[in-house]
Amino acid sequence: MLFALLCYGSEAASADEATVRAVIGRHKVTENCLAAEGQLGPNLRLMPTTAAVTVRSGTKLSVLDGPFSETKEVLLGLWIFDCKNLDEAIGLAQEFASHQAGGALELRPICEYDPGVLTGDR
Repeated sequence: MLFALLCYGSEAASADEATVRAVIGRHKVTENCLAAEGQLGPNLRLMPTTAAVTVRSGTKLSVLDGPFSETKEVLLGLWIFDCKNLDEAIGLAQEFASHQAGGALELRPICEYDPGVLTGDR
């Protein structure tokens, strides 16, 4: 069963490069174990919210600068895991959560709709 682990935190905290390197180093240990077991899917770190654009639906479409999130924490990145069940996925989320001092990790099961194809040729 596929799960997405969404990483939320403070962009200000993620600006401290030494802290980021230390957390990513701890993440890499866990990621390497998951990769060796064939459980690790894509792992993405998002660019800052200053690079974000929001497209709003409705009778008139609008394009706005920024993510306009309603919280102080923002989505920083995500992992995709293949786990046997929810308990195993929760265990992985707890392991990743132990690597950092703050923020939150949201775990969601994934229903694969259409994987698409990326070629990198742009």
